[in-house]
Amino acid sequence: MSHLSYEEAKKVVYRGLVLLAAVTLVEVFCSLLAKGHVIHELKYITWLHYLIGLTLIGLSLYKAYFIIYEFMHMRYEVKGLAMSVLLPTVLLIWAIIAFFQEGNSWKSRRQQIEEKNMEEVGEGPVKQESMLLPDTYILKLEETF
Repeated sequence: MSHLSYEEAKKVVYRGLVLLAAVTLVEVFCSLLAKGHVIHELKYITWLHYLIGLTLIGLSLYKAYFIIYEFMHMRYEVKGLAMSVLLPTVLLIWAIIAFFQEGNSWKSRRQQIEEKNMEEVGEGPVKQESMLLPDTYILKLEETF
């Protein structure tokens, strides 16, 4: 951007700000649409929520790309430096997805544990594996120390 004059650089910045404002307004409108504030009947359509959610993610990623490449001048850097910023970002996104998957797994496992806790325990003989330590093991442990 050093080859631009001051007036041209101002125009580029203002175009960027207008673009970011327009994308933000589209995001806000999509959010209001999905929540049923614009058209009340759309509130109950689930597939539309997923579509709008993907649209919001795409628009947010575009805004992040534009800010990094234009305002942080990554467009004018060498490719290696740009990739050194992109790779950790991709790994961060992967980690967020992995944490959501793991949290969902923990949630479903917690429901199984609560169901098991609610089951009645049947009367029957106690198995040897369920006991903590038999007396013979305790005596042998005491002798070794």
